[in-house]
Amino acid sequence: MRDMSKIEKVLIANRGEIACRVIDTLRTLGIASVAVYSDADADARHVKLADEAVRLGPAAATDSYLRIDKVVEAARATGADAVHPGYGFLSENAAFARALSEAGIEFLGPPVESIETMGDKITARAAVVERDVPVVPGISRPGLTDADLIGAAEGIGFPVLIKPSAGGGGKGMHRVENPADLPAAVAAARREAAAAFGDDTLFMEHFVDTPRHIEVQVLADKHGNVIHLGERECSLQRRHQKVIEEAPSALLDEATRTEIGRAACDAARSVGYTGVGTVEFIVSAKRPDAFFFMEMNTRLQVEHPVTELVTGVDLVEQQIRVANGEELSLTQDDIVLTGHAVEARVYAEDPAAGFLPTGGTVTALRYPRSDRRGPVRVDTGIEAGSVVGSDYDPMLAKVIVHADDREQALRRLDEALAGTQLTGLRTNVDFCRFVLADADVVSGRLDTELLDRLAPTYTRPEPTVRAYAAAALTAVAASRGAGPWGSETGWRIGGATPTVVRFDGADASVLGDAVTVRSTGEEPRLDWSGTARIVGERLVVDGFSTPVTVALDRGTYWVSGEDGTYELPLAKSTSKDRDGVHGGDVVSPMPGAVVAVPVEDGQTVTKGETLVIIEAMKMEQPLIAPHDGVVAIAVRAGDKVTAAQVLATVTATETEEN
Repeated sequence: MRDMSKIEKVLIANRGEIACRVIDTLRTLGIASVAVYSDADADARHVKLADEAVRLGPAAATDSYLRIDKVVEAARATGADAVHPGYGFLSENAAFARALSEAGIEFLGPPVESIETMGDKITARAAVVERDVPVVPGISRPGLTDADLIGAAEGIGFPVLIKPSAGGGGKGMHRVENPADLPAAVAAARREAAAAFGDDTLFMEHFVDTPRHIEVQVLADKHGNVIHLGERECSLQRRHQKVIEEAPSALLDEATRTEIGRAACDAARSVGYTGVGTVEFIVSAKRPDAFFFMEMNTRLQVEHPVTELVTGVDLVEQQIRVANGEELSLTQDDIVLTGHAVEARVYAEDPAAGFLPTGGTVTALRYPRSDRRGPVRVDTGIEAGSVVGSDYDPMLAKVIVHADDREQALRRLDEALAGTQLTGLRTNVDFCRFVLADADVVSGRLDTELLDRLAPTYTRPEPTVRAYAAAALTAVAASRGAGPWGSETGWRIGGATPTVVRFDGADASVLGDAVTVRSTGEEPRLDWSGTARIVGERLVVDGFSTPVTVALDRGTYWVSGEDGTYELPLAKSTSKDRDGVHGGDVVSPMPGAVVAVPVEDGQTVTKGETLVIIEAMKMEQPLIAPHDGVVAIAVRAGDKVTAAQVLATVTATETEEN
């Protein structure tokens, strides 16, 4: 049994999949776990998994997960020896680490000084330069004025990248190609930085041609030992947010891998780092031996599982060992990268609608068989019945695979995503599979702008015959009081005449095993007849069997299978509304909060006029009138709304002909 006696109980100051993942290691080590939760997470998976759970407050993160005083008090009240911050929220908050130290509670992260230095890009750059870690040519010092930045640009060399000193996630970053555009870009970057981070300090770097984002995992103890665990390729990102990560990078040779690893360790030493951390570099795809320090994340990364799978090292366990004061049991020579690992982040978002955040109730959920040690691993914070709202980050889960080589790993990840069947809300699972099939991704020709180029070419998959057949079989069974799911022997629909299920866009008739699907549009896309039945949790069409998940949610059948996830709304009546006028419901496309209602109830409005504005995850979405008419408003500013909730109805003033 491992000696973990110094830390006996850990509070996880986080939620979702990372809280569940930390609890998993704690359970393996025999350490008690304490979850914290907001009102929105009272029934969340991480709360159910933990040994104890403490309520922090209302749903808003500012009233719960970001309340340092409440988290510290929860740790005190439960007798927790240590706090694991996860990522996001308070994970890189120096004041939080300091408050825990003052309370005599171990912070499973680096010293306060390391967080402070690396949390500011200007001081971080200065620190690593002292250790001869290469940095991108640029200008960075406190108090740079607009004139300073504009004056230095020519010497740095265009294109340049303007970056805020505080914060991250791409906010406030501006790439400038033309000197004439620089003054306006600097002004915009300063406004955005002030709004996002409360700090408008800027610096400027040369923009690296065909950039790739490569980061190195480091591990350091309290005795001066620092090692790295190889690199991760994180170039597949959208708007500076990572989507697919892998380890190792297909770009680096062994010599460069050694050099970039050494630079990462030097960066960690520059701030007296301890624990687990990640040093991020920007690397030119055209010159992979020329790498430059970007920043250091002083916490566990979202994508840490790919490193764990290729090294066999549990990074959460290492965090606990370091906090216990142990010397590293691993040397640099012990770290061997075996095979290839790839991770896809599953987000609650709609890629076909500009990646708008989505939400709702998870009506059904199935993952591929998984294990934390691979070859397929799923880190998740949700389960069937979970409610996905707009209060927190939209990441739901991570699907990670390990294989002997990159080609096999990409193929295995696609298969694992095909086996990830989630209904009730739109996700990016099909988009991730679309990305994995791209020729540049398959060949390893990556850069940080590739996904932004691919995204506009993506369209939501058209519903298939199999999807309509599965929904129709389920609908008919439900109408007759039967239930297909869970049957081991299969079932068929009896009766002498077909039962027709009408969807928006197609009709499906069912008679026994005989199913017919036909499009109802002017140009039929589908015209199929064959046999279909449900056997257990598999759909058998013309003798071909695949897993499928079907769920009904507010008049829409959700069907998720190996070929994709589809929404199949049942057809609505086309008859006139009462009194001979037609109504037009305006529904929320996502869960969120009403921030404004520009019109009054009973007002006459025109087609395209904004009726309600909702906000979700800091994005505003105006909802407009579908036609001229009189509006009935069903919400007011401040109301929380769900996806598909009716917010207003516009009744046309003129009748329509049948």
